[in-house]
Amino acid sequence: MPKSEHAGLTSDQVQTFIDDGFVKIENAFSADLAKTCRDELWSDLGLSPDEPENWAQPVVRVGFKSSPPFVEAANTPELHKAYDQLVGEARWLPPQGLGTFPVRFPSAKSPGDDGWHVDMSFGTDNPDFMEWRANAKSRGRALLMLFLFSDVGSDDAPTRIRKGSHSIIARELLPYGEAGATLRQLSADGFASTDGCDVALATGAAGTVYLCHPFIVHAAQPHRGKHPRFMAQPPLLPRGESDPAYWRKPAEARRA
Repeated sequence: MPKSEHAGLTSDQVQTFIDDGFVKIENAFSADLAKTCRDELWSDLGLSPDEPENWAQPVVRVGFKSSPPFVEAANTPELHKAYDQLVGEARWLPPQGLGTFPVRFPSAKSPGDDGWHVDMSFGTDNPDFMEWRANAKSRGRALLMLFLFSDVGSDDAPTRIRKGSHSIIARELLPYGEAGATLRQLSADGFASTDGCDVALATGAAGTVYLCHPFIVHAAQPHRGKHPRFMAQPPLLPRGESDPAYWRKPAEARRA
């Protein structure tokens, strides 16, 4: 089906992204494709969905995946249309795969990675991730994306998202200019400025995608369900410099 035939996000969905910092897209890719990808991830893990006695760790990470099923999941016509609407036509690079995958297993153990944070977007060659950086133009990242490859309910370690926190973080980054702030600087108070934000859970059926503003404050949580959670959390890379002014356009203008 030609790309032009896909309606994309509604004006209400675009406005939700502007206000809350994220939008949920159901059926962004098929459940069958999600299963194909999930089967490949099980193989990479060296584990089986039928042998829970071997699920020893609360979280195991799989790196970048560039095999055809993952490229297909990241580049459906529905998602391409949404990328155009949220970032701007010709202002993003088609994903060449997906990653990383923090696969979360049911466990009474703490996952050890469930603190509130913002994903940094440049300076990532520094071995100390607390020195990775972000600036108010979101250099190096157009969107944060959450791809659900398994059904995720409220007990299945859904990512926690602080609604509207992107606007607070944008203001906090402004004084740092082009050089930006390190994660150590930005998180010095534990993101206390966003404590009052309502929290949403990134739940949904396999094939759901959350497109998030790069500055959204989010966190993992322990898995209290029965089935492992498979999710990718890649960036959408910008083509050239990101344009913060585009995100402030009225939803009606951006949907045209």
